[in-house]
Amino acid sequence: MTTQRFSGTDRYIATDDLRMAVNAAVTLARPLLIKGEPGTGKTQLAVEVAQALGRPLFEWHVKSTSKAQQGLYEYDAVSRLRDSQLGEARVADIRNYIVRGKLWEAFESEEQPVLLIDEIDKADIEFPNDLLRELDRMEFYVYETRELVRARHRPIIIITSNNEKELPDAFLRRCFFHYIRFPDEETMTRIVGVHYPSLKRELLAEALGAFYRVRETPGLKKKPSTSELLDWIKLLLAEDIPPEALRSEDPKKAIPPLYGALLKNEQDVHLFEQLVFLNRRAR
Repeated sequence: MTTQRFSGTDRYIATDDLRMAVNAAVTLARPLLIKGEPGTGKTQLAVEVAQALGRPLFEWHVKSTSKAQQGLYEYDAVSRLRDSQLGEARVADIRNYIVRGKLWEAFESEEQPVLLIDEIDKADIEFPNDLLRELDRMEFYVYETRELVRARHRPIIIITSNNEKELPDAFLRRCFFHYIRFPDEETMTRIVGVHYPSLKRELLAEALGAFYRVRETPGLKKKPSTSELLDWIKLLLAEDIPPEALRSEDPKKAIPPLYGALLKNEQDVHLFEQLVFLNRRAR
């Protein structure tokens, strides 16, 4: 078990609660299940933990078609059949047709790795349950080669979820859970400062004010995220947008400039325009 502790990195602002969650999961040798809005840095956390602790990183990005078995290994029977028809000598060794998955790669690591299982809720509901034994025992059996694969070191496992579907209770019991709350203005100021250290204070204040006004608009279909704020600020700087343009009282300019970085569908654009216009008429 590693004695190092995660305390964030120069490019990733981790709150005290998040740092404690990472270190608690490492101490307990349990997977860390991270939930939160899209764009709050769930996936990036694994990258930063690996960098901060100096560990190799293995990333398994789950899709709707993913099966748990793919994380262990896959047997490429089609390639073996084709090679046998061509008279290839490698057909004699079935190991040539075993494709290792990310769990196997992590289990074989010479030093304790960080293993990211990203967006686990995208897959079928049985997907998490199918990994219980392997994550508990840190081993699995390869039936084709009659080989037991054991982890050399128990990986630091970080699992992310966007809450698209509920995860099984049996799986949740084995995890340490943390919900990444959307950053408040103080934390967001620090996050922006990491990416744009020379950003003028007045523009930062106006940009954050406009951003949070958009986020707090009732009825938005999709609230803008941290990553979208960073994209927006990049555009504001590239187009040399002045701070006063972000606080215009003109109802015709209710939508922030370059709003396409923040609002991602026409319903939200229309809703924001209507609400801002009504609020100004009521003054």
